[in-house]
Amino acid sequence: MLKKMRWRFILSAMAAIFVVLFVLLAAMNLWYYKINTENLDETLDVLLDYSRWEMPPLGEWNLPSSKHSSEAQFRTRFFSVVCTTDGVVLQISKDYISSVSVAQAAEYAAEVLSGDDTSGYRDNYRFAMEESGNRIAVVFLNAETELQSMRTLLIVSCTVALISFLAIFVLVVLFSKRAILPFAKNIEQQKQFITDAGHEIKTPLTAIATSADILAMEGENEWVENIQSQTKRLARLVSDLVTLSRLDEANPFPEKTEFSLTDAIWEISESFAAVARAKGKQFSQEIADGLTLRGNRAAVCQMVSILLDNAVKYSDEGGVIRLTAAKRHNGTIIEVYNTCHLPEGTDINRLFDRFYRPDQSRSTDSGGTGIGLSVARATAEAHGGKISVYSNNGEDILFRIVL
Repeated sequence: MLKKMRWRFILSAMAAIFVVLFVLLAAMNLWYYKINTENLDETLDVLLDYSRWEMPPLGEWNLPSSKHSSEAQFRTRFFSVVCTTDGVVLQISKDYISSVSVAQAAEYAAEVLSGDDTSGYRDNYRFAMEESGNRIAVVFLNAETELQSMRTLLIVSCTVALISFLAIFVLVVLFSKRAILPFAKNIEQQKQFITDAGHEIKTPLTAIATSADILAMEGENEWVENIQSQTKRLARLVSDLVTLSRLDEANPFPEKTEFSLTDAIWEISESFAAVARAKGKQFSQEIADGLTLRGNRAAVCQMVSILLDNAVKYSDEGGVIRLTAAKRHNGTIIEVYNTCHLPEGTDINRLFDRFYRPDQSRSTDSGGTGIGLSVARATAEAHGGKISVYSNNGEDILFRIVL
């Protein structure tokens, strides 16, 4: 459990850092893109004013001095195309650029006119289009330098962010043990308390049970029977708590052996089949041959017993109980199904929570401790598997173990 807690802490921290880095990267690159695009559009507005009539000679037109130097016009490379609204080219001005031919300029203009955008990017050019009367002027401004700087910023910022993310990940992993150390100590103290308290409680419980048995031998008494019943229930609760505490350890089963899962499930199911049929319930099992598992046989048997015990106790009158065990892909699936009537508002996802009872009265009358399913889940996870629960409108319930 501590290992899972540590990795959850690491993943949570890295997720938060990833979000922060992503927002910073997006904001920085979008801001730079916006600034460059606004500067290009400002230049295009000036060029559109000229292109309505005729572009002046080089050096005889000016850009806004607030954002551009006096040399900017000599570094600006562009071409313009003026045509009718029907697409007939009237004029192509390419005196300010040498890398584009007249045919290419006309082709660029045709592409822009065929679309719906009045401004945007085409290859390495930022274009703007303006309609005046029956004429349309399109200016293409060379934005190769700006686009390259934007790409460079994107690559550099992403590289720095990736390196930073990996460096932070290493640091978080190194310091995560220290970060969860107080929680680890607290959990260890809780588990130690449960174990110690369990052993201390067993002694007076044994004395009470023995005294009740002696009183019962002297004659029937409903109070003595109640003491015996509650003593057994308390002893079972203490045993389950100690078991659950042990299953929360990093390695609850240090010595695992390979055993026949088929034989173990058959052995457990036979006793529950007899009890179920004695109560007028239909019990069926379908257990595949040759199933094996490496783990703790007693713990696995207890896990299956918990599910079958719940099925027998809580299935409806004349209900159906079905046990299935089969090989699926690279693992083994054990399913325990039974018909029932779950109380309204039951949250089946909380059935594995300790002491969660969807129906307090039925659970108390049946003698349940409220932590059996928690033990089953811990056992499945200790064997590298998982357990899940499904229900169809509260009319039945299915527990599935994947090992």
